Amino acid sequence: VDGKNLGWYKEVRTSFQDSMEAAKEAGAKDAGDYALTKLAERLNQYDFPVLLAAEWGQPDRLIQLIDAPSTPKIRKLFILSALSEIEAEAALPHLTKLMQDKDLAQEAVEALTGVGEDSIPFLTDLFQSSTQPEIQAAAAKALGDVAGSSGNPTAIPPLLEYLKAALKNFDSSDDINFPVLTEVVWSLGKLRDEHSIEPMDELNQRVWLIRDNSQEMANLREAANWTYKQLDLDGHVS
Repeated sequence: VDGKNLGWYKEVRTSFQDSMEAAKEAGAKDAGDYALTKLAERLNQYDFPVLLAAEWGQPDRLIQLIDAPSTPKIRKLFILSALSEIEAEAALPHLTKLMQDKDLAQEAVEALTGVGEDSIPFLTDLFQSSTQPEIQAAAAKALGDVAGSSGNPTAIPPLLEYLKAALKNFDSSDDINFPVLTEVVWSLGKLRDEHSIEPMDELNQRVWLIRDNSQEMANLREAANWTYKQLDLDGHVS
């Protein structure tokens, strides 16, 4: 499916051999219905039906899996990623709901990139309001990916605003929120807007004035250097 080798399963079985006995133990009245229900739950654990539904353009089938209480939360993200590729509007409210789960929030943000530019307002709000660095960083990265591929410029101002605010208090490593700032800088490099040149020029100089040999600082310096070069290639740097 879509060039992916998903493997092939000749059969899918329930965890029990005797459906009558299993139904009795579970208090189910109809052994046949019980067995079919359990078989369907087992089938839903495999990736092939999900990807096949996406390939055939069946968003309703994917939404049913997302809404099913028996579907594990982490699997819902996989299904949402597939759904977002074929039905962006259908995926967005479900992704927003999963954002309430702290254990899945970061993965949900990453899945939002598949929704496209419709997700930019939500990602912007999340980037500006989240108090969790890992979520804020993921939102910054997603904004760069989505806006970079769609050409939508509305993601630039919030990222640029964050960079300018960070530069106002940039005297030591303790002043830097490395995960967030690094992703902001990478994203600005993808968007290559001329308004980024002055703050990026300042950042590209100031990251070397702080004595810090940590990997976090190395990552930020790499991002700053790369983004500055992208702006230079566009002729923004004189």
